[in-house]
Amino acid sequence: MKYKPQRSKMGKRRQRAEAKTEAERIENDKAENELELTNGDSHKKKKKRRRNKARDERDKEAKERPTVSIAVSGSIINNAQSLELATRLAGQIARAATIFRIDEVVVFDNKSSSEKEDPTVTTDNNSDENESGGAFFIRILRYLETPQYLRRALFPKHNNLRFVGMLPPLDAPHHLRKHEWAPFREGVTLNEKVSNSGETLVDVGLSKNVVVNQALEPGIRVTVAMGTNRNLDDDSPRQVVSLSRPREEAGMYWGYRVRYASNISSVFKDCPYRGGYDLLIGTSEHGLIINSSELSLPSFRHLLIAFGGLAGLEESIEEDSNLKCKNVREVFDSYLNTCPHQGSRTIRTEEAIFISLQYFQEPISRAMQRVQH
Repeated sequence: MKYKPQRSKMGKRRQRAEAKTEAERIENDKAENELELTNGDSHKKKKKRRRNKARDERDKEAKERPTVSIAVSGSIINNAQSLELATRLAGQIARAATIFRIDEVVVFDNKSSSEKEDPTVTTDNNSDENESGGAFFIRILRYLETPQYLRRALFPKHNNLRFVGMLPPLDAPHHLRKHEWAPFREGVTLNEKVSNSGETLVDVGLSKNVVVNQALEPGIRVTVAMGTNRNLDDDSPRQVVSLSRPREEAGMYWGYRVRYASNISSVFKDCPYRGGYDLLIGTSEHGLIINSSELSLPSFRHLLIAFGGLAGLEESIEEDSNLKCKNVREVFDSYLNTCPHQGSRTIRTEEAIFISLQYFQEPISRAMQRVQH
């Protein structure tokens, strides 16, 4: 018997909102049709342009591959007994995210009110005394995701980065060697002037810098479409593209994004994807036990899997003023125990992430195949 996750109240609200939007669109189309009959050809042309634009948007959405995000409590860092162990802990989670091709890692705190400010931005570059567990966690995750040849330009020296050299590299597809050629490369914009004021010089980790067809501020990380011309002596400008282009066009995993959320509700509310997360899964030892082979996930565009801190997701929800009086099963579409019958009293979060992402591999794959077909 297949288990199908039940939609939470949040999911039902999203469905009602989508249905309302669709009804409004139909009503608008009806009104426009009536307007066409009375006002002639000019309105027909406008209507055709709108239809073409809507079709282009649908085609773009169809090309977008489904995404998988994980949310992890920053409090797990506070339990580490030393800076070195905290660094290793963050490194393990970065490895897990890369191995299982995670698109986004959200680090959340348990603050009662919502704050959008990135904690790594407000921290002194050389001070580690006041940096929270969440800020430390984000710093390590971002550092490891960045290709090695860009780190010196993008990350100033910081005391909390002093043990990152001990961590195993992620070796992700966008961490290219100097001799390797790929359709896309990550780069950083340089301050050096080029002859054309509308162009910028970019370091993409090759023996020679390349020129891109935009005027950009120095010190910005960009994704560059390298094209098929491997001749670096040719100064023809390359194109700056979106971070998602390698994934959408070439099916290449291109690392994970890192985002901060001050509490669990901000994880959902500040989702960067259009339409938000349409499938929310929580993990806990108190969750439903179901074999991975029997788990049938609904088709999704943007999936989020959440992992709690030392006291679990229940505590994060209780301390969030935006989710007061809500049961954990009301917040998530599905609440699962991915490692039943455990031999240890506790499973550490970094262990739970590896276990759970392996558990979800087949169910996610089956759901994605339905979307693509």
